[in-house]
Amino acid sequence: MNKKQIGISIYICFLFTILTGCHDNSKQTQSLRYKYGDILDISYTPAKDTRCGGWFCDQGSWMGFTIPEKENWVNGFCGPTNLDNRHWMARSAVKVGFNTARAEVFHPDSINYFPGEIYLSARSDNGGITQHLQFIDSSTALLRVETDTNHELRLTGDGWAEEITFKLDQNTVIAHHPGGEIVCISFAPDAKVHCDSQNYEAVCSGDKEFYVAISFFNNNKEKSAKLQKAAAILNEPAAYLRANNERWDGYLKTMLREDMSHEYNRIAVKSIVTLISNWKTQKGALLHEGGVPSHAAWYFMGFWAWDSWKYAVGVAPFAPELAKNQIRAMFDYQLADGMVIDCIYSNPEENNARDSKPPLAAWAVDAVFTHTQDTAFLREIYPQLLSYHRWWYAKRDHNGNGICEFGSTDGTTEAAAWESGMDNAIRFDNARMVKNADDAWSFDQESIDLNAFLALEYQLLKKFAGIINQPFDEPDHTADVANYFFDEETGFFFDRRLSDGSFIREEGSEAYIPFWTGIATPEQMKRAIVLFTDTAKFSTYIPFPTVAADNPKFMPKGYWRGPIWLDQTYFAIKGLRNYGYNELADRYTREVFDHLDGLIGNKPIHENYGTHTGERLKAPHFSWSAAHLLMLYEEYSR
Repeated sequence: MNKKQIGISIYICFLFTILTGCHDNSKQTQSLRYKYGDILDISYTPAKDTRCGGWFCDQGSWMGFTIPEKENWVNGFCGPTNLDNRHWMARSAVKVGFNTARAEVFHPDSINYFPGEIYLSARSDNGGITQHLQFIDSSTALLRVETDTNHELRLTGDGWAEEITFKLDQNTVIAHHPGGEIVCISFAPDAKVHCDSQNYEAVCSGDKEFYVAISFFNNNKEKSAKLQKAAAILNEPAAYLRANNERWDGYLKTMLREDMSHEYNRIAVKSIVTLISNWKTQKGALLHEGGVPSHAAWYFMGFWAWDSWKYAVGVAPFAPELAKNQIRAMFDYQLADGMVIDCIYSNPEENNARDSKPPLAAWAVDAVFTHTQDTAFLREIYPQLLSYHRWWYAKRDHNGNGICEFGSTDGTTEAAAWESGMDNAIRFDNARMVKNADDAWSFDQESIDLNAFLALEYQLLKKFAGIINQPFDEPDHTADVANYFFDEETGFFFDRRLSDGSFIREEGSEAYIPFWTGIATPEQMKRAIVLFTDTAKFSTYIPFPTVAADNPKFMPKGYWRGPIWLDQTYFAIKGLRNYGYNELADRYTREVFDHLDGLIGNKPIHENYGTHTGERLKAPHFSWSAAHLLMLYEEYSR
């Protein structure tokens, strides 16, 4: 081989390397979601009940799907379910098989839940079929079907809910539920579709991939406004799938860190998937989109105030418009006196205005501003934030000393405990109510966490006012909050009684907040860290429980009386970082990531966890747990 030939060979190899490298990188860019398969186990084949551990949903949709259980196989994705009213519209609205004269049995090959997509493949004696499902918008999911043979395929519904009626409009099957909800199944023009009073059947060519649009509407008005989108989707499915891929690629690229292990990256991905699956678009009396605490728990299908603030902070880096709308959703129901009520639903009769929730709204707005620099949003929301801040001092400061208490509008201790967010916390066991006004009552104790939150809110409001050139002359009640609540005798923060100022010495997670907000002194941290690092108290298997583990009232499954809540654990770990204890904060972060049951695997993120075991406790697919796991992930080793 002469020099010229050698040169040409080297050039060809070099060119091939570049081209194949570009191809691989392009493929990797397009398929980032596929690095994180089996992200959650949502296998469930509906029976007569609705007990299901979680659904696949996206784009703010109120419908969800599951993957069929292998031992109870249906050759189609299960659902849809109306997540608000908990109606299974069908066992499977689109079951796929070959168009044969005899019944056939499918055996599952594989199933998977990727970020933003679910997948199944199965085989019968006639060949194999694969199915992919992605959400295109809040109303419509797109089913992609592929087969390895040229046999015609037959599609039909399976296990429809009782009293559903059917009609055919061109190539769209319209299934009406007696509750008013509607499922529409749209096929391409070349499909042969017919239906009767019991079901539908569609026959499609099996020599290529084909698509089916599955739409869900709450009523006929929605259907009339949105159904035409299905035809556009079927006309150009590749473009819509590409947009879905780009959206999810954007989420993951924004959040994932190259310096983190694959296992920890899985935690971040699962957190994103959890937050997006809990995203719900505006509906009924919910005037803006936002995130429910858990789509898997029927009692959590609304927006709660401090859940909303945490949700907004969690999604602000990768979905800032959703974060803005989550904040707007709660302020849509701000009362004339400035109060932001506890929770709101699509049915306003279910709203709770007996109490508010801890004031973290300004923190959420600050997170949005940090990621968007959107001064227009600041100008929009600032007056409502300011009104809410003033409300606390007007309606929750019993003795007018500039130190607030949690309370309620109806004078009940139940609602006042709800306002704290720590519904059955030990520190409130002996609390009583005192009246401030006809619509305002307080606990007879001042709370350290509330006033630490208000101190942060004050600083953020002052910051916002400067950015948007607004005067800021609010009285500063926050300067001495840390000293006021710090017990020099024990070296810890506690609530104080209104009657005599005495400390309520129940060592709990409320003491994390002065460090998270940064109002505590370095000396106070030096005193408190002795308790924080005590393995009998707060340095437990999962660190930073809601109450010290050696408290006689500690209960392993006692809701706010012992278990781990990841927002509180985050507040403590971030507090350590604020005071320079980064190595310790990293150690505790690793303990959270490594010890929570199923977190690195395919189990859902839960509402709370066992302090000494890491076992999963209350509601799965829990938003604020996911949000705070993302925050821990973002701040690790930085």
